[in-house]
Amino acid sequence: MKRNYLYLAICCLSFFIGQAQEEQGNPFSIKWDNGFKVENADKVFKLKFGGRIMVDHAYLFQNDQLNTNVGMLESKSGSEFRRARLYTSGTVYENVEFKIQIDFSGGGVSFKDVYVGIKDIPGAGTVRVGHVKEPFRLDALTSSKYITFMERALPIDFSQERNTGIVVFNDIIKDRLSFQAGAFRNSDGTGDAIMADDGYALTGRVTGLALKNDDNKQLLHLGVGYSFRKMESKEFKISSRPEAHLAPKYISTGTLENVDNVNLVNFETAYVSGPISFQGEYLMATVNNLDIAAFDKYEFSSYYGQVSYFITGESRKYKSSYEAFDRVKPNKNFGGKNKGAGAWEIALRYSSSNLNSEAILGGEQSDITLGVNWYLNPVTRIMVNHVWADIKDTGNASILQARMQIDF
Repeated sequence: MKRNYLYLAICCLSFFIGQAQEEQGNPFSIKWDNGFKVENADKVFKLKFGGRIMVDHAYLFQNDQLNTNVGMLESKSGSEFRRARLYTSGTVYENVEFKIQIDFSGGGVSFKDVYVGIKDIPGAGTVRVGHVKEPFRLDALTSSKYITFMERALPIDFSQERNTGIVVFNDIIKDRLSFQAGAFRNSDGTGDAIMADDGYALTGRVTGLALKNDDNKQLLHLGVGYSFRKMESKEFKISSRPEAHLAPKYISTGTLENVDNVNLVNFETAYVSGPISFQGEYLMATVNNLDIAAFDKYEFSSYYGQVSYFITGESRKYKSSYEAFDRVKPNKNFGGKNKGAGAWEIALRYSSSNLNSEAILGGEQSDITLGVNWYLNPVTRIMVNHVWADIKDTGNASILQARMQIDF
């Protein structure tokens, strides 16, 4: 299976170059720009290829109360390749784009971003078809390469990040107002298994930049998203672990049956002013039940707030509404000719989820995460996070984790 995906990527690359070489008098250039890029002189054809590697290690601790209520940890430490991805993306004939990104972590193979799109459509902007991110939650839309903490906050567990479908997005009024909307089928990680279909999702999002001052590195982002989800299986489940992928899950609704539909509403904001930034989101989930004899709906919620500060003076960079935040480039890379210290960032986050509603006692959990990020250069980062998890009336957990990351 892995060989098939690599073969497909090579074929895409060969086709791209073959088509491009037909353009007479239009030589190609190859350059490094925090990744490998190939483009011809008039930029009608563009190609990027690269990947990312994230290696994690964690130490886990539970207090006596948690040991009694949920059982002892199977292991008090662990290591994993959190992400190991390869991708190829590009633009052909100026307005047709594509991307194929495959993840090999966990000993398996799964689709991430795999799509074909058309750009610069009057009134609509860009349309993409394939396995793409649903336009929902600022934290989810920020690439894992650029998120502030090792793991996204607790609201990420309420729905999938990606699904197979179609998404339309556009930025208007000098990119100050943005909208995205899409229709998706609830699919598995491969994005192409017919039997994996479990209904559909209609998801939309509107955001605005109330403040945008590039000279002073200031911005204020505000947004709201909505997702309507219909399950053919009539089942729905939310479960969460502390914000550490190697930790066990402590709260869960269990599998809710006789579900008619699920409505998700998310409010988001982010503020950046030079080296300091704030970000927060609040998500509400309403699960409508078909069983008249039982409660007609369940309501769950989750939220987080975070602050980060670059002690070396850098600033978080905003890319776009649909892609959220972008790469941090140190003022001086670590070592080398500049003999710099790289970029150093400290961050603090509080997040909480309530999975109790009516007869469902899924639990309540609150996490505090302290993080330190060292950006050696624009593509290499070392992250250290300490997570303190409080599972209400159940016990406490503590996780110390670190990551070595490179992306290109």
